[in-house]
Amino acid sequence: MNIFPRLPTSQRRCKDGVGARLPDARLPDARLPDARLPVARLPDARLNFFSLIFVTTNKHTIMDRKDFIRKSLLGTGILVTGAGSIKALSNDIDELKPLEPIKDNDILGFNHIPNTQSSIMSNTVLHKANTRGRADHGWLQSYHTFSFANYYNPERMHFGVLRVLNDDTVQGGMGFGTHPHDNMEIISIPLEGDLEHKDSMGNIAVIRNGDVQVMSAGTGITHSEYNKNRDQTVKFLQIWVFPNKKGVTPRYDQITLKAEDRHNQLQQILSPNPSDAGVWIHQDAWFHLGQFDADKGSSYKIKKQGNGIYAFVLSGSFDLGGQILEKRDGLGIWDVDQIELKALASGGEILLMEVPMSM
Repeated sequence: MNIFPRLPTSQRRCKDGVGARLPDARLPDARLPDARLPVARLPDARLNFFSLIFVTTNKHTIMDRKDFIRKSLLGTGILVTGAGSIKALSNDIDELKPLEPIKDNDILGFNHIPNTQSSIMSNTVLHKANTRGRADHGWLQSYHTFSFANYYNPERMHFGVLRVLNDDTVQGGMGFGTHPHDNMEIISIPLEGDLEHKDSMGNIAVIRNGDVQVMSAGTGITHSEYNKNRDQTVKFLQIWVFPNKKGVTPRYDQITLKAEDRHNQLQQILSPNPSDAGVWIHQDAWFHLGQFDADKGSSYKIKKQGNGIYAFVLSGSFDLGGQILEKRDGLGIWDVDQIELKALASGGEILLMEVPMSM
């Protein structure tokens, strides 16, 4: 018996014929002949989209779509569970397909729509908060600056080596079950609440606002993360950066930042150097956080020639070289040596991510 219903043609491919989608309706219950965990994959389209269907091993019933996240382009499916019942799962899907080789003078990240609203320079790309992809899983509200899982936008795949910028809110007691990663630098920045982390290296930790967590997935790691509290939500940014080295030994680190070190100034929270301030990753990238009073600001000088900067406003509003940015807006800038920013109201907080534009 075929338990996976054939999709109508209109649901099998996106409008541009690139990706594939599952139907919005829930899959019907079905009985399986054994307790194995089958995986159903959609056709390998040009961007190699995948969709995983998980089946419980005890009652042999298909799980509801909202009980998992399909990572499609991004690889491994994530089992969604309550904090007390996290189970591991695995598959053979790579975390991400390799980036396309750079041709001629093409630069990674230039596959974005140019910022036609900018009156300052042509070398920018503007992502307003309300243009991000959104996933509503009930227990999880997630906004995607770049294509991720069910959200696919060929104009918004990455900014240089910055591949994922997700703005997540997870309900109490819920989270992401044990799932694998490889060859990716993964940074988590908590904004509110307590996020508990467990991984295959034996690390068990809770990160909170003011902390920064990093994992170098390297040759492979599995981990889970869920809201430690049942009576409040947890909010955090999850950021993925392509590494400059593959097959490294997996590693985990976290630090607690001093809030006073970013008051009316930029505080370095990440770099390529283990001995430098903040956490470090296998990439020539530097991240800074700043919290500013009204009309206060700072300048930022590019640390490595050829790098670009992606600015993301956490709260308040900013003037970034003449471009006004509101809460959760993002702005990518390249071909500059320095940028100027100014808060337009008290309590404005901004994240600057300097990343290579090519590999």
